[in-house]
Amino acid sequence: MKIGFIGLGKMGLNMALNVSDDNWQVIGFDVNDKVRKNATQEKIEVAVTLDSLLDKLEQKKIIFLSTPAGKITNQLIEELSFKLNAGDIIIDSGNSNYHDSVKNYELLQEKQIDFLDCGTSGGMAGARYGACLMIGGEKKVFEFMEPFFKSLACKDGYIYSGSAGSGHYLKMVHNGIEYGMMQAMGEGFDILQSSDYEFDSKSVAQVWNHGSVIRSWLMELLAQGLVTDPDLAQIKGKVDASGEAKWTIEEALRLNVPIPVIASSLFARNASQIEDSFSNKVVATLRQGFGGHKTFKKEEA
Repeated sequence: MKIGFIGLGKMGLNMALNVSDDNWQVIGFDVNDKVRKNATQEKIEVAVTLDSLLDKLEQKKIIFLSTPAGKITNQLIEELSFKLNAGDIIIDSGNSNYHDSVKNYELLQEKQIDFLDCGTSGGMAGARYGACLMIGGEKKVFEFMEPFFKSLACKDGYIYSGSAGSGHYLKMVHNGIEYGMMQAMGEGFDILQSSDYEFDSKSVAQVWNHGSVIRSWLMELLAQGLVTDPDLAQIKGKVDASGEAKWTIEEALRLNVPIPVIASSLFARNASQIEDSFSNKVVATLRQGFGGHKTFKKEEA
């Protein structure tokens, strides 16, 4: 079975390499020449246009998207709806809003093109060596693609979540929880940094990651970040928000579910745009560690 990967950035390329290791035949495409060249150097077969990608696939075409959520992904799915045939499959592995995923599912259903929304977690390391996947859509389509998802995921790392949109809904809530966890870690280390004691934050992060209740991959990433920059002096305490926590808060308001921790973590990120704090430096370090997200250096505005 050939899989057409569209989007060969930090997540898409790593996922392509992941399943290639398990003997899936991958053909990739990206609009960026440099990204395509990088994929070619990594031994991924690459098409230079969307149409040439589709020509290289089998009669039943399977498209795996790893593209920016929102306008780019939605326009691409609309374009593909005119180029694919009934029975073809599109899988959206990005951080799309679940409302968009429901709309894309309905759009493609009109042409009998199948669609799965695949919430993806685990950062770049997970993409390369075993991701956590949350997959929504028609169950029969999921079952057809299940061997592929099993190859892409870590052991016990995928779930069929239900009808269209449910995969990205799960990922939305997952990321809301992630916001709260990172904010709590940032605030805790801010207290240590401001205390009367001379704590070595790197050593604290390392010991807390051995046997403590709060041990986690996030704590491991923080310890790694503190090795090269013990006081995080090179990072500006400015943290971007990619949208999922805002969507989580909006959904909680719709359902009348109180989520003060997640809401506060988003407000802290908004505040970070105008102030510099150690807690935000911690969160910025964590985001860079697991997802390769940009950090702002001291000289950057």
